[in-house]
Amino acid sequence: MNVVQHIEELRKSIIITLVAFLLFLALAFIYVQDIYHVIVEDLPFKLAVLGPSDILFVYLMIASVVAITVTIPVAAHQAWLFVRPALTPKERKVTIAYIPALFILFVLGISFGYYILFPLVLKFLMSLSNDMFTTFFTTEKYFRFLLHMTLPFGFLFELPVVIMFLTSLGIINPYRLQKMRKYAYFILIVVSILITPPDFLSDIVVIIPLLLLYESSISLSKFVYKRQHKDKEGNKEA
Repeated sequence: MNVVQHIEELRKSIIITLVAFLLFLALAFIYVQDIYHVIVEDLPFKLAVLGPSDILFVYLMIASVVAITVTIPVAAHQAWLFVRPALTPKERKVTIAYIPALFILFVLGISFGYYILFPLVLKFLMSLSNDMFTTFFTTEKYFRFLLHMTLPFGFLFELPVVIMFLTSLGIINPYRLQKMRKYAYFILIVVSILITPPDFLSDIVVIIPLLLLYESSISLSKFVYKRQHKDKEGNKEA
């Protein structure tokens, strides 16, 4: 393909992904109320709205998170179709297995944020008020806070699969990742501190999984890298 054809293929992939997102968004909008009741059923307090726009924001936020989650396999498949011409038949079979892994890790990341990090942070912040304040949560503020505590981890948990995919394409290698380890650690620690309350326990709960994700990414990248070189040497001998 020439440059124009590559751009046309990229445009086609983006359009398909956007159309899929909009379709899933519309479907999720139908079940927003059911999802909302599941999220708030165990809350020890009532949520309030200050205006009609708050209701619309909550509907859009819940539907968007659901749509993003379900669209990930579609987006990953379109990315795979775009790079497929540059891959060998064996590489195509291997890389297409990354698509379900991306979806699973995204769900695991959101689950980590929702079931572990979010309750911990909320409990800590509530403990700061004691009897000093009357607790009053608006629906918009609560769900915005929930979004910040969950969605970023959905993307962060996909790091190992993304690293494996980029390694299989020859864009990065495990030895480069090892050289970048101290800078990556620094960035991950800063991110962890920024998104958690100022207490040691919350920082540790977030930092350890992120560092383990990076180390697992290096190990998986090394596995893919060595396997590629082994296959190349086998082809040369043949």
